[in-house]
Amino acid sequence: MSGEVTPTDVHSIKEGNYVVFGGAPCVVKVITFSAPGKHGHAKFRIEAIGVFDGKKRIEVITGKSRVDVPIIEKKNAQVLSIGGNKVQVMDSESYENFELEMPTEEELKSKIKEGAEVQYWDVMGMKQIKGVK
Repeated sequence: MSGEVTPTDVHSIKEGNYVVFGGAPCVVKVITFSAPGKHGHAKFRIEAIGVFDGKKRIEVITGKSRVDVPIIEKKNAQVLSIGGNKVQVMDSESYENFELEMPTEEELKSKIKEGAEVQYWDVMGMKQIKGVK
């Protein structure tokens, strides 16, 4: 199921929802709406922040358009080992072993230890640690 998106009407997007801009999953921070003109369509200006890269993205979309919404899978894994900037984990359901990047947030980074259980997000084929249980 990873890598999937769902097309959704731009009217149904709200602040805090997730969208795909420039091929990257983003969380919507600000939406502004401009009313239609005499011969035009309503326009939505959406400001979003990348989930994985933290980059700010701004898109202006007509009111009749559709946007892609990523399907986010939140999964649990156990930390097997830590080596430099990489964390080797084992998925709690599939028992698959793989490496993830060490988070950059110091508070989260300090909680990751061998044997700890972490929550990671699998979005559009990209995986990232988002929390420690």
